[in-house]
Amino acid sequence: MTGTGGRGGGVAHDGARGTHWSPGEQILWRYRDHAPGPKGRVHICRPVTVVQDTDDLLAVWMAPGTECVKPVLADGTPVHAEPLATRYTAPRTTVRSRWFGAGVLKLARPGDPWSVWLFWEHGWRFKSWYVNLEEPRSRWSGGVDSEDHFLDISVYPDRTWKWRDEDEFAQAQRAGLMDREQALRVQAAGRAAVDVIKAWGTPFRDGWQDWRPDPAWGVPVLPRDWDRTPAHMTS
Repeated sequence: MTGTGGRGGGVAHDGARGTHWSPGEQILWRYRDHAPGPKGRVHICRPVTVVQDTDDLLAVWMAPGTECVKPVLADGTPVHAEPLATRYTAPRTTVRSRWFGAGVLKLARPGDPWSVWLFWEHGWRFKSWYVNLEEPRSRWSGGVDSEDHFLDISVYPDRTWKWRDEDEFAQAQRAGLMDREQALRVQAAGRAAVDVIKAWGTPFRDGWQDWRPDPAWGVPVLPRDWDRTPAHMTS
């Protein structure tokens, strides 16, 4: 699960068999906003290092200090500082910002409408898993794209779990960012994820909390064209 390398390549849908990135290659993990149309604009971008990429799993590492792109309100106020009632209707922009704190390991199985993130405290004391409900990822030449579905689940080492951001999930529907049909699909995906948690299935049983990054890996650089729309991206 270690290696070295440069920016990755390969064009394939999440779940398609074909080209894989090698351990140590650096790619972008991006989220598009919920603007109308088939593709919103990129509003979250995180440079990551590939840990493993197979037909069954994409695992990537976001190192401490990584420069990322995140959404903020038009005046620079953090999104979560805006009252919930106007959080998704107030004008926004994006800013570059460093990822502070410990790094994050992200795991995604092809076709799953979620990814699982592992968080540690400083000193590698494992904290929790985080199930981020999202659109199955589309792969392109420089990384993967998805769309966040607001609702999340925290999972703890004692195998307890709890829903997260239920208020934001409800507000996104009220604001018209998600219709009833999509909301029902997201809720169904959440229940499926809970079934995996209760059964202590993959990836919770797989020992990823004991994984450590290759010390030779550097911190990936955020490219100037982080928001480009690749011509060959599949959906």
